[in-house]
Amino acid sequence: MSALLTIIIVHYRVYHHLDHCLASIQQSRHSFRVDIIVVDNEYSPEDQALLATKYPSVQWLSEPQNIGFAKANNLALQMVDTDYVLFLNPDTLLSTDVLQRSVEYLQANSEVGALGVQMRNIQGAFLPESKREIPTIKGSFFKLTGLAERFPGSAFFNSYALGHLDSGEVHKVPVLAGAFMMMPTSVAKKAGGFDDSFFMYGEDIDMSLRVMAQGKENHYLGTAVITHIKGASSKQNPDYLNHFYGSMKIFLDKYPHLYGGKSGVWLLKIFIQTILFVSRSTKKNK
Repeated sequence: MSALLTIIIVHYRVYHHLDHCLASIQQSRHSFRVDIIVVDNEYSPEDQALLATKYPSVQWLSEPQNIGFAKANNLALQMVDTDYVLFLNPDTLLSTDVLQRSVEYLQANSEVGALGVQMRNIQGAFLPESKREIPTIKGSFFKLTGLAERFPGSAFFNSYALGHLDSGEVHKVPVLAGAFMMMPTSVAKKAGGFDDSFFMYGEDIDMSLRVMAQGKENHYLGTAVITHIKGASSKQNPDYLNHFYGSMKIFLDKYPHLYGGKSGVWLLKIFIQTILFVSRSTKKNK
C-alpha cells in the first residue's frame, strides 16, 4: 500500500493518557509510514521529556500557553506533507487495525473528504457522538433536555446522534467527531484547517460542514473502533463550560440560516445561557 499518514495530537496536561495513546499507535498494524506531531499546550518540560525519550520518532511542538484545539491543530497542519492527516485526541486508544482500515477506505473512496470511526468509552459502550446530524433546533432541544438519551434509537428524538443508524455499519453522515477525524491532507488544507475562533468544541462540526462545501462527503466507518476516554483534557480546564457553551454561540452566529435567522439564534442563545447557568450552579453545589 502506497500511502503516507501524519497523526496530529493536540495535548493539554494529560500526559498519562497521551502515553497510552502513543503506545496504541506504536502497537497498531499498518503497511505505511506514520508520522506523529504532538502539539503540547501549556507544556511541562519534565513530563514531555519523559515521553520524548520513550517515543523518539514523535515531533513535538511546545506551546507555553494553551492556545486551544483548533489553533494548535492548524499549527501542525502547516507542517504536513503526507497523503493523509489524522486529527486525534490524546485520550484515545486505537485498535490495532483502525489506521489500516481507515486509510484503505479513503484510498478506495475518493469522494470522501473526512472519515470517522466508531468510538466507545472505557467500559466498551458506544459513544453516540461518533456520528451526528447538523445541529438543528429540534435535535439540540432533545439533546439538551435529555430526551435524545432516553430514546437513543429514535430518528425523531435522537436525530442529533443519528440514533436510527446502526453503529456497526458504514454510513454517509453530515458530522464527524474531532476526536478521530482522518482526511486527505489536500482537503484539510483547502478548508484552511479548523476555524480557530472555536477554542475547543464545535470546530469539528464546522469542519464537517466545510468538507461538504468542497463537494466531498463525510463517512462514518462503524467497522473500525477506538476507545475514547471522553473529556480527559476538558477536565483539566476549569473554564471548559464557558468554552463548550461559547462554542455553541459561535456556531449559531456563523450559521444563522440553519436556525431560522436572527430570531431563532436569539432564542437559542437565551436557552444556552440558561443551561450554562444551571450547569454552573449544579457544579458549584457539588
